[in-house]
Amino acid sequence: MKEDKTENISNASGATPFAQTFFHGTKADLKIGDIINVGFNSNFGKRKIANYIFLTSTLDAAIWGAELAFGEGRERIYLVEATGPIEDDPDLTDRKFPGNPTKSYRSQHPFKVVGEITVWQGHSAEKVKAMIDGLAKLKEQGIDSLNDR
Repeated sequence: MKEDKTENISNASGATPFAQTFFHGTKADLKIGDIINVGFNSNFGKRKIANYIFLTSTLDAAIWGAELAFGEGRERIYLVEATGPIEDDPDLTDRKFPGNPTKSYRSQHPFKVVGEITVWQGHSAEKVKAMIDGLAKLKEQGIDSLNDR
């Protein structure tokens, strides 16, 4: 009997039933199936109408997003799927972490909420305060978000 040595090679450009899932940290109360769009006030920077929405493939970066988000709501982390192209977030990849080790991205295309992480450990109050103080210091120095431009 002859052995079949053919390999199963996936066609990267073809359709797949699986989409890359990312995290989105916020204080917004969303439901599975909701769509997150641009056009709302940003959680960061100058709080202008956001031209981008943000996602990450690391839970830690999503936790920071939830903890630092504007508003009084409960901190939440959603699992989201991008519906269009994404790109590196220049605030993090160009300024703080070259090479994008935080796996932080932005897009002008909607995200679809596909789940919620309900059990996660936030940063200590001291770490959150240090981050908020550091962001305030940058703002005093006139260093604002590249995403506000």
